[in-house]
Amino acid sequence: MTNTAGLTYTPLHPTFVAEVHGADFDNITPQLADDIKKGLAQYGVLVFRNTGLDDDRHVALSRLMGELDDVTPYNKLGRVNRLKYDELFDVSNVDADGNIIQPGSQRDILGKGNQLFHVDSAFNPRRAGISLLLSHQLPPKGTGGDTEFADTRTAYDDLDGETKERVKDYVLWHSQHHSRRRANPGNPLLEEPKFLPESHPFGKHKLVQVHEPSGRTNMYIANHAYRVDQLPIPEGQAEIETLLNHATQDKYVCAVHWNNETDMVVWDNCAVMHRACPGAFEGKYKRDMRRTTVHDSSSYAWGMNTVGDTWRSGLP
Repeated sequence: MTNTAGLTYTPLHPTFVAEVHGADFDNITPQLADDIKKGLAQYGVLVFRNTGLDDDRHVALSRLMGELDDVTPYNKLGRVNRLKYDELFDVSNVDADGNIIQPGSQRDILGKGNQLFHVDSAFNPRRAGISLLLSHQLPPKGTGGDTEFADTRTAYDDLDGETKERVKDYVLWHSQHHSRRRANPGNPLLEEPKFLPESHPFGKHKLVQVHEPSGRTNMYIANHAYRVDQLPIPEGQAEIETLLNHATQDKYVCAVHWNNETDMVVWDNCAVMHRACPGAFEGKYKRDMRRTTVHDSSSYAWGMNTVGDTWRSGLP
C-alpha cells in the first residue's frame, strides 16, 4: 500500500490502477478533488468502494475536478434524459421509461462500440480528461458487466525504438461511427449515410503525447481511430490495428469488478483506454451506471481541432 496526500492506495496491477481508501465523500471539498487528481497522475485509474454517493454529490465532486461536458447536444435532438443533471451521461442499459435495453435495438447497436477499448470523446473537438463512473444498480454477480482498462503509458514505453520513431508525428482521425461499425460488422443500420464516419467532422489528435500530470509519454489511441492523417486509409488502418493490438495485450490490461452499488471508478482518458465488458446480464438485468466527464484542460485538449468548436460527433 502507498500513500499520496490524504488517501491510501492499494495497487491492483503492476503498472497502474489502484483501490483507494480514506476518501470522505460526506464532505465534498476542493482538497478531496485535488487528492484524487494526484492519485490519477500516478495510477491512471482509481477505484472507490461503497462511496454512498448520489447524483447530487457525484456532480458536486465532478465540478470540483474541472469543467464538465454535458448531454445538451443530444437533448436538442430529442433524446430524453431520464437523469436529474445534464452533466450526467447515462451509460446504463435502461431507457427513459426504466425498461431494459434489448439486444438488437438501435440503442443497443449504437452502444456496442463501448465494448471496444476506447477513450471518451476523442471524436469531439475537445477531448475528455477525467471520467467519473458511479454504479447505481448492478446485475447479479457472475453475469458480466466489468470494466477493463489498458495502460497506454506503459504500452508506449515498451514500443521498440524503430516504431517510436515511425509513429512520433502521427495524427489520428477519430469517429464514434467508426467504432460502432467495428463493434457491429456488417450491420445494415450502420450502412445508412448518417452513420458513416465521413458523415461528420473527425476529432483529430496526435498519437504520441506527453501526459502532463505525470510527465510520462502516452500513446493516445482508441478504436475510434479511423485513419492516420499522413497515410492512405488502408495503410493507416493497418498501423492503428497493430498499435491497438500492442496496447491491449493482457499485460497492459486490468479488469475492475463492480462489487457494490455506489462503487465509483475514476480514470484519466489521457493515460488509459477502457471498455465495458458484455455478459449474460444483457437484455435481462439492469446495469445502471452514470458518468460525469471532465473536459481535458491540458495543452493537448483540442488536438488539431479548432479551439472553441461546439459540434459533437456520433449524433444522433
